[in-house]
Amino acid sequence: MTAIEDLIRLLKHLPGMGEKSASRLAYHLIKTDESYNRALGEAIAEIKEKIHPCPVCGCYTEDDICQYCAAEDRDRGLLCVVEEPQDVLSIASSGAYNGLFHVLGGAIDPLSGIGPDALSFPQLMKRISDGSFREIIIATNPTEEGDTTALYIRHLLKDRNDIALTRLASGLPIGGDLGYADKLTLARSMRGRIRL
Repeated sequence: MTAIEDLIRLLKHLPGMGEKSASRLAYHLIKTDESYNRALGEAIAEIKEKIHPCPVCGCYTEDDICQYCAAEDRDRGLLCVVEEPQDVLSIASSGAYNGLFHVLGGAIDPLSGIGPDALSFPQLMKRISDGSFREIIIATNPTEEGDTTALYIRHLLKDRNDIALTRLASGLPIGGDLGYADKLTLARSMRGRIRL
């Protein structure tokens, strides 16, 4: 196997990277400045040494605890539960949320062999029992697995009447066109409609 074939094979393992995209990226890297390629390689090599899950919430960090858990100005009465660490960045960068996070490490997916035991539900329940949360926001993806995970959380918290349990709204995107929306999105939008 040649060096370029080996590079393409490795790049194909990245999410969303097929044969053509991997090939295009490999040939781009060949034409790129050598110092950039070395810096990219070093950054990839160091990522596992420097970055680890926050022991409190599960978000990725280089510090003892992540920036969200360490920040004194965050609303400690709000807890947003997400599937993956990258979901934290998406929600935080929206500027619409200033509470704490909890990363489950995925969603319940029995067909893939992922049950509740594979996710961080015990840590979530401990945080809730030790904390003083007034609202738990479930921000799992609007998929069957995300919905199953949300229902499981609701089941775990069924006796906690002191905490509001909410779910992110889902439906039509801003600027979207009804003609291009799929049936499931339209159905969710219809069920989640709000009073004007």
